[in-house]
Amino acid sequence: MKKFRKVLDGLTTSSPGGTIGSPSCGSAAGTPTAAPTPREIDVQETLVSENFQLCKTVRHGFPYQPTALAFDPVQKILAIGSRSGGVRILGRPGVDCYCQHESGAAVLQLQFLINEGALVTACADDTLHLWNLRQRRPAVLHSLKFNRERITFCHLPFQSKWLYVGTERGNTHIVNIESFVLSGYVIMWNKAIELSTKTHPGPVVHLSDSPKDEGKLLIGFESGTIVQWDLRGKKADFRIYYDEAIHSVGWHHEGKQFMCSHSDGSLTMWNLRNTTKPFQVTFPHGKIQKDGRKESCKPILKVEYKTSRSSDPFIIFSGGLSYDKAGRRPTLTIMHGKAITVLEMDYPIVEFMALCETPYNNEVQEPYAVVVLLEKDLIVVDLTQSNFPVFENPYPMDVHESPVTCTAYFAECPPDIIPILYSIGAKHKKTGYSQKEWPISGGTWTLGSYTYPEIIITGHADGSIKFWDASAITLQMLYKLKTSKVFEKPKLGEGRAAELVEEDPFAIQMVSWCPQSRIFCVVGISAHIILYRFSKQDANTQIVSLEVRLQCESEDVISPSENENNPCFTEPGSHSPQPHHQHPASPGSGTPEGIKDSIPCLKVKDRMVRVPPGYQAELVIQLLWVDGEPPQQITSLDINSAYGLLAFGNSNGLAVVDYLQKTILLCMSTLDLYGAADPYQRLTRSPRRNRQSTSGLTELSDNQQSIDMERSKSPTSDHVNGHCTSPTSQPCSAGKPRVPMGPEGPRLTRRGPGRPPFRKAQSAACMEISLPVSHTEGYASRRAMLQQLHGVTMYSHDEYHTSAPYCWSERESRENSFSRSRSSSVSSIDRDTKEAITTLQFGESYARKSDLVPTPCLWVGTSLGVVLLIPMSIPTDQEERMEEPVTIGPSGAVLMLKGSVLRFGFLDCMGALIQSPYEVWRDPNAPEDPDRLRKRKLVHFSPSSSQDTCGEGHLAVVCSERQAKVFLMPSQSCLFVHNITESSFVLRADVVSVCNSVCLACFCANGHIMTLSLPSLRPLMDINYLPLTDMRIARTFCFTNGGQALYLSSPTEIQRITYSQEMCDNLQEMLGELFTPTETPEAQNRGFLKGFFGGNANTFDREELFGEAAAGKASRSLAQHIPGQAGMEGMKVAASGVVGELARARIALDERGQRLGELEERTALMMTSAESFHKHAHELMLKCKDKKWYQF
Repeated sequence: MKKFRKVLDGLTTSSPGGTIGSPSCGSAAGTPTAAPTPREIDVQETLVSENFQLCKTVRHGFPYQPTALAFDPVQKILAIGSRSGGVRILGRPGVDCYCQHESGAAVLQLQFLINEGALVTACADDTLHLWNLRQRRPAVLHSLKFNRERITFCHLPFQSKWLYVGTERGNTHIVNIESFVLSGYVIMWNKAIELSTKTHPGPVVHLSDSPKDEGKLLIGFESGTIVQWDLRGKKADFRIYYDEAIHSVGWHHEGKQFMCSHSDGSLTMWNLRNTTKPFQVTFPHGKIQKDGRKESCKPILKVEYKTSRSSDPFIIFSGGLSYDKAGRRPTLTIMHGKAITVLEMDYPIVEFMALCETPYNNEVQEPYAVVVLLEKDLIVVDLTQSNFPVFENPYPMDVHESPVTCTAYFAECPPDIIPILYSIGAKHKKTGYSQKEWPISGGTWTLGSYTYPEIIITGHADGSIKFWDASAITLQMLYKLKTSKVFEKPKLGEGRAAELVEEDPFAIQMVSWCPQSRIFCVVGISAHIILYRFSKQDANTQIVSLEVRLQCESEDVISPSENENNPCFTEPGSHSPQPHHQHPASPGSGTPEGIKDSIPCLKVKDRMVRVPPGYQAELVIQLLWVDGEPPQQITSLDINSAYGLLAFGNSNGLAVVDYLQKTILLCMSTLDLYGAADPYQRLTRSPRRNRQSTSGLTELSDNQQSIDMERSKSPTSDHVNGHCTSPTSQPCSAGKPRVPMGPEGPRLTRRGPGRPPFRKAQSAACMEISLPVSHTEGYASRRAMLQQLHGVTMYSHDEYHTSAPYCWSERESRENSFSRSRSSSVSSIDRDTKEAITTLQFGESYARKSDLVPTPCLWVGTSLGVVLLIPMSIPTDQEERMEEPVTIGPSGAVLMLKGSVLRFGFLDCMGALIQSPYEVWRDPNAPEDPDRLRKRKLVHFSPSSSQDTCGEGHLAVVCSERQAKVFLMPSQSCLFVHNITESSFVLRADVVSVCNSVCLACFCANGHIMTLSLPSLRPLMDINYLPLTDMRIARTFCFTNGGQALYLSSPTEIQRITYSQEMCDNLQEMLGELFTPTETPEAQNRGFLKGFFGGNANTFDREELFGEAAAGKASRSLAQHIPGQAGMEGMKVAASGVVGELARARIALDERGQRLGELEERTALMMTSAESFHKHAHELMLKCKDKKWYQF
């Protein structure tokens, strides 16, 4: 435990942040205040570096780009391989494990060691890996790298330790699974085929042992050649040469016939008695044309031939459809007797596998389900019912149903919120699923002790919102909300109008949720905000729409001081300008026909709508087009249920809305927020030049004059000559739906007038943009990356000062600038950038140094590193609150940091986190009691609630892209400052609670995750975890309380991580067990006649054939054995656990039984020998009984 005390005089001169934050230290001179001075701040920090450790916890969602599938029929667990080298192992709900090959090579094939707790993976880099599944975190025990041949197919017989490996050259090698060493026994392709054959048979595409005799290996070559190889005799029993290429082979369980699928869409049946030609050839989907010829069909990529006792065999295959119909969906065909069922799939089929009752290939298979792995989904079909229904998937495989565009993570939620959301969402679940239990039911999972309510919210490109229960490292969807239902459907025009209609006009940019009040706010890509309230009752409602004009540019020189004492607010219920706010007609009011002006991007439904229980839209706020230019995307949002206020900002300015009275309180440009407190020496504006609607990138010049002219522009919002006007509030007029674009307007992203940059491919799930991670020098710099991140271009603090005059020292200015190349495109972006509002936070604070008590304030952070405090006066009485206007005063304190401001946090003087005030939830549609007045119940967290010794005041934590600072309020003294990064910049920062304390967690663009103590800003952890390789991670990374975080690791998967040592220690308990000791089912007794006439399959000893004594050693240059790094450790973990103990006990019992069996056999032999000796002795006695002594 560390104690610190800040005892410094003249804090302004000694702290690097003091000169920036305010010109004086402590409280204002001559002003009586109870605020503590720096020497009175005494906080005991409990967090140390030992409290932090970074590790991955669990991965949710569908495996991205799947390639392979495997199933253990005894353990009942499923494995899925992916193109990036990942392996997901799934069992019963809660049993979900993710493994990753270090090489990152695609997984070609998976093979379970059935009921042995192990898995073999074959990768595209021609390496075999053996994974130990007898531990909660699987590890590689052995690897075998082939050097001269490429792996194409693997087969591991049940209860065998010898793996058959087919290669591209047509050879078949044999690997010992226990030692992962190649056997000297090799089946060369030239020995497998006849010597008279002149062509190479192609790669091995199939390997399987005969169900009739394990000593016979069936080898299928791509060209159509099939060979049955006698392993004992080392010769071919028969060879089949077929004209069509082979894709797969399936045996009948009796081993007398097999079926092949071919590239021409045919299925052939072969009998071992006559292999000269197939005894049956069928084209399941091939029709006979009028000329008598069969139409050509697509290849049948895989076929499975499964028998059943009670019915005809199942023939299941993928592909084989005719080429005649374009655009037909992928299909899985199930042939059962004379019935042919074709199941259409939404995505291409990657792999499928029939699940059978028995693991033995020489018994009746009895298939009960089919697992179908699609490119973007996992489906299990029930074969026991004639209509083949699908099972309801218990895993969260539909995270990517629509591309994810944003995420939010909430830990330690109110315990009642999850059951309520689940009960509402359960009413909308799909029906028609199979009534049977999910067949993939392996492993064990129990609810650990280290659990608390957690919710993940995902926003999607189609405007939908999904709430997920993320408690206890699981993920289950609770509730789905469609924001598009608030708007009229976009009308598709013709010609150019149709081109301008965006694919995803409802895409979600950010969300804000208060779990206590259940107020939910959504920001959409079309510069719209929707406010939702939660209700358990359905209702008829009229959605209120507010329209905000936040883009008009002034044409005269702006004096920032003119508006200092002009707070902008409207009378309650009034949407027209105040008398003293009159102004000339807006520049867009007289625009010619065809240019959009004063209309929103989307049209809100203006009729009464019936809304179901759940989240119900109450208010929609839309930014308007101005003079043919779309509104800028919204970059920041905050909502406070106790105040009844909503604030949002973009690259033009800030707006504050009273959502209780449905009025706009403030609509002001960023520049006008400063008033006389503007810290920058801004250049005066030159008159606005007419923008050419056809201008493009080619027209951008690099001369210094044009750069200066563009730099001098500052955005304004409904301001002419510095006077504030209230935004217009016309009803939504129908217009073509548009998506807002960056502030560069039609100049930089010209695809037509006002063409927006946010396309479907730019959703967070689809972003694959290469970014430099070691340095930020190439980023056109950080700004180009932020343009993708926020959908806007903006000034950074650093870039502004490289050319603009400023009062900082030259050294400070040099520290803030990036080194970068000045290309024409960079310069042109520089010229159109604006100071954006990057973060907002409501809270009780001190807007000015002279304040004696905290008041409601809005903290505003900008892209230039400026922090503004805006005080508000909110009526406290409930009736007055609904009738009297909320007044917003002129800006108070101005604080400054390096880089764009990202996050605010508030601590009391004891170092405890101050929560934002909120309103306790009440159902807005509940039946009212006429005798009782419904009152708003507010919960406030005063900064002075725990100040017994320190007096009034609180600490404000401010984090920007480059540094973090802790200010003492109301004196505005900078107590602590920490430069987080010099070579990179922070993407995400949050003040979070960990181990009953608080810290500042940061994620940088160079992949570093770090935590800083509060309030002293001591570095506690700094780990290079995840290089920022694409924008998806930047858009979706978020921290939460309890030392957890998440991000979208692929377009379909959510990766959760923890940076808490406590959770890392408890992780083993929270994860599920993949392996459970289970008795292997006994093989059916074979009848005497079957055993006599069916071959001597049971006496086949692979060890005698493939062992080193018989086959010798393989060539060392052929393959290289690589011991697993975690192999020995994994084995020790497994051996020390319960599973290991049970496994060892089972092995000991097997060995004891084997010894007892051997002893019994020896005893029987001794008894037989004794009886034989007794018999011979008796015969000899009888023979010699009557003989005289001399007759011997």
